[in-house]
Parts: sequence; structure tokens; C-alpha cells
Amino acid sequence: MPFRTCFHRWLTAYVGALFLGCTLALPTAQAGMIGTQAIVAQEQLEAQRSELRDFLARDAVRAQLVAWGVDPIAAQQRVDSLSAQETELMLQRMRELPAGGDVLGAAVFVFLVLLVTDILGFTDIFPFVLGPDER
Repeated sequence: MPFRTCFHRWLTAYVGALFLGCTLALPTAQAGMIGTQAIVAQEQLEAQRSELRDFLARDAVRAQLVAWGVDPIAAQQRVDSLSAQETELMLQRMRELPAGGDVLGAAVFVFLVLLVTDILGFTDIFPFVLGPDER
């Protein structure tokens, strides 16, 4: 057998084995069913966040946040990043307040939540708060 023919056979076998090995090593995509509970929970969370966004969009609340030195846009972004439990807790607290009577109380609650998340280092809204890595 000439050298060229032998070399081509070995090269063909090597490249074939290489392609086969790469094909087997690649992860495969898996599809699964998404349960109704997960979809309902996600829609409920979005509705709750929308309610919180509407609350933060009120003029009185925005004015109070600005008076405290909080950027209203940063507060909106923080609401978008709240977990489901945090969102539920904020809404529960807001619903306990008298209707139209204690906007300041709700704004203070929002301020405290943002302050605690800033102290823990999850956000950087308040310039006067030192995070855990700055101490």
C-alpha cells in the first residue's frame, strides 16, 4: 500500500472518531412541561409588582422618595428585583394601611426596605450608607 493511501485512511478514521467524540460530548437540550402552578405564580408576581410600581408612581410617594435622596427610577428597579416573598410582604403592609390616609407610612416602609437592602449590599441607592465591603 502506498504511503498516501494509508495516510488518508488513518486521517479519515481519526477525523471520523473526532467528530463522533465531539458529537457525544455535547450536551443535549431537554424540554419539559411547565406546570400551571408555575405560570399562575409568575403572573401573580407580575401583577403584584405592577401594583407596587403604580404605588411608587404616585406624586406624593415620588416627592417623599426624592426628599430622602432616593432616585425614583432606582426604586422602580429595586421593585423589579424583589423576590416573591418580599413583594408579598410589601403589598401586605400596603394593604393594611388606611386607604388614602397614610401614604407617608407606606413611603416610610418602602424607604426602610430599600435602606435594609442597601446596607446588606444588594443595592446602592443611598450614598450615605456603607455596604458590607466598604466597612
